[in-house]
Amino acid sequence: MPEKSVIIVSGLPRSGTSLMMQMLDAGGLEPLTDNIREADVDNPRGYYEFEAVKQVANEATWVAHARGKVVKMVYRLLYDLPAAFRYRVVFMRRNLNEVIASQDEMLQRRGKNDSRLTHEQLIQAYRRELGHVEGWLAGQPNFSVLYVDHAEALHEPRRLAEKLNEFLGGNLNVEQMARVPDPSLHRQRQ
Repeated sequence: MPEKSVIIVSGLPRSGTSLMMQMLDAGGLEPLTDNIREADVDNPRGYYEFEAVKQVANEATWVAHARGKVVKMVYRLLYDLPAAFRYRVVFMRRNLNEVIASQDEMLQRRGKNDSRLTHEQLIQAYRRELGHVEGWLAGQPNFSVLYVDHAEALHEPRRLAEKLNEFLGGNLNVEQMARVPDPSLHRQRQ
């Protein structure tokens, strides 16, 4: 594994980032988490979040301590990472209808679903934002990116585990990673 790199799992909310964190954890990478946000019905195996990432634009000292570890962050925060470090990003992609359906279900359960945008408007906004971040990532010399489809994680976990292992240096436990995905947790299917 490239010890000097910070390994980041990123993507839209509800795109499979927690699943990817579980796979990488099972593979032998140390997750950088604070366990503040506990597992619930929406993520029964946990969220794998680290609250400090939300403040990376103002306070990024944690990044130096994240080298050789894996941390999860929403795609919008990638722009704020300090340029002094090397990053390997596993960027999750998921059918946008599934992302929105999963977000809607989670927000309704929490009594917070007050979106002013239609599903089609949200899809268009996400497409624009994802296109922008992917273009930006392609121009960053200190970022290496592996794009992963959520469906591949569920339906071809062994093949994905091998790709992840290669991307992250070849020292991960492929067998353990391949055992993590549970298709029964894929509740929003399109």
